[in-house]
Amino acid sequence: MVLSKKRARKVIEEIIALYPDAKPSLNFENDFELLVAVMLSAQTTDAAVNIVTPALFTAYPTPQTMAEASEDDIAKYISRLGLYRNKSKYLKKCAQQLVSEFGGQVPQTRKELESLAGVGRKTANVVMSVGFGIPAFAVDTHVERISKHHKIVKQSASPLEVEKRVMEVLPKEEWLSAHQAMILFGREVCHPKNPECTKYPQLYDFSDL
Repeated sequence: MVLSKKRARKVIEEIIALYPDAKPSLNFENDFELLVAVMLSAQTTDAAVNIVTPALFTAYPTPQTMAEASEDDIAKYISRLGLYRNKSKYLKKCAQQLVSEFGGQVPQTRKELESLAGVGRKTANVVMSVGFGIPAFAVDTHVERISKHHKIVKQSASPLEVEKRVMEVLPKEEWLSAHQAMILFGREVCHPKNPECTKYPQLYDFSDL
């Protein structure tokens, strides 16, 4: 059973209420650093990314400097992360594209962002929403797990189906806060194993709907 639109919205808004001040956990100072940090966060933790990015951003503060670096040199800064060799390859190619195709600036549209090496829909949505304030909803493993555990979507739903469902039940001004709050809720409460969601009965109370 999948929750009705009203009930699904209430569940997500109760999660937002638990984390009203949720902010991105990746450290960055500009749109380029945000893009790089999100690319590096694939299949690793934000905490691990935050350890390596200060030195990486000092060495390569702009797309131009990263584009001119070798893959091996970039890899040295991110070697403690999973898939670091693939990531160094994508970072260099992405930086080259930013320089050659976008004047050294991070583009703002999904189509342009997804044209960059190593950038998929989730990364594009994060950059659009966090970096540029453009309404978008990014689905990571936490968001997908919560959406399925709380019957916002069916168990077989794809990340794109999760994205579309959440965007359907929430007003666009809540998309970013929902993304940030659901990440924290997934880390702290709705774990992959032994979720503790029942500690929050308001997530299951639909008596006022």
